[in-house]
Amino acid sequence: MIRVVVTIFAALSLAGCSTLGHTEFPVTPTAQESLPDDLSIVKLDPTNISYFQAPVKGHVPTGLPPAGRWDYKIGVGDILDVIVFDHPELTLPAGPERSAVETGFRIQSDGTFFYPFVGQVYALGRAPEEIRAVLSVRLAEFIPSPQLEVRVAAFNSQRVVIAGEVHQPNRQSLTTTPLSLLEAINAAGGLTEKADARHVTVQRNGRTYRVDLQGFLAGGMVGNNPILVDGDVISVPSKTTEEAFVLGQVIAPGNVDLSGDPVSLTQALSRQGWIDELRADARGVFVFRLVAGRMVVYQLDTSTPMGLLLGTRFILEPQDVVYVTRSPLSKWNDTISALLPTVQAVRSVQVVTADL
Repeated sequence: MIRVVVTIFAALSLAGCSTLGHTEFPVTPTAQESLPDDLSIVKLDPTNISYFQAPVKGHVPTGLPPAGRWDYKIGVGDILDVIVFDHPELTLPAGPERSAVETGFRIQSDGTFFYPFVGQVYALGRAPEEIRAVLSVRLAEFIPSPQLEVRVAAFNSQRVVIAGEVHQPNRQSLTTTPLSLLEAINAAGGLTEKADARHVTVQRNGRTYRVDLQGFLAGGMVGNNPILVDGDVISVPSKTTEEAFVLGQVIAPGNVDLSGDPVSLTQALSRQGWIDELRADARGVFVFRLVAGRMVVYQLDTSTPMGLLLGTRFILEPQDVVYVTRSPLSKWNDTISALLPTVQAVRSVQVVTADL
């Protein structure tokens, strides 16, 4: 709601400046002398447009240590199902109404479970194959060449937690099959529309690691889809709101979302219905931007095909204010001087809103 109020206020305030009327073009060095010292004007042309092209958003390799070869180890609370072939008396019957989970051998708090004839068997930290080998040796005292199988009937000891911008935040048990980050997110219903896949975090052993999952999805960075281990906490954050404002003599003044792919000046104008051809001066498309503490105003002449092409190469940045003027009575620097206080106010409120 605050954002909507700010946008309406900005649109109305800047629209009021349209009474300034006609603006003289092109921008001349002499005209800049009447402007504040901390403000400069840049007329966009083929010689300088290359400086304003899209920044490369490279993918970042994760610093999360690899889990290595996955080998599930038995933990406290796991339930084992032991089958001894040709010896049904040693295989607890599940029956039509009882599952292996109900009749299996639960790992106790001391890491052991009790098995007939053998007694206590230590299982904590061992793989099912290791338990099988131990039972085979100890049962050989009673059964010639015992053939048996050990399976985990219920995985209760090791879990990961998925939270944040997924459709179904949950806890997931680790099994004998390795669980990757992407698989865990998919098992939680997948990413929401607000999810920021570039800044997923994994908490492990008291440390938090950033994982650029988008680097795996779009860039094929295998390391950015790590195998999860017991105790991992995965958090998927929301995208940070990044907006520019398109105001003045356009069909639909409003905000432009910059949180996704780069948006050019021409694209932003197109999304807002383009300039109002009956009222706007196509030569007077201004972009107000704060650069190193100084306000810089970029002017683009869109009255020619060359200007439209240049606009496709000028990439907007968060909190840019785009303003399209109307036909002038005053000089262009008077127009900018009148717009500047309102632009600064819009930017200030936007920063405060982002911090709330």
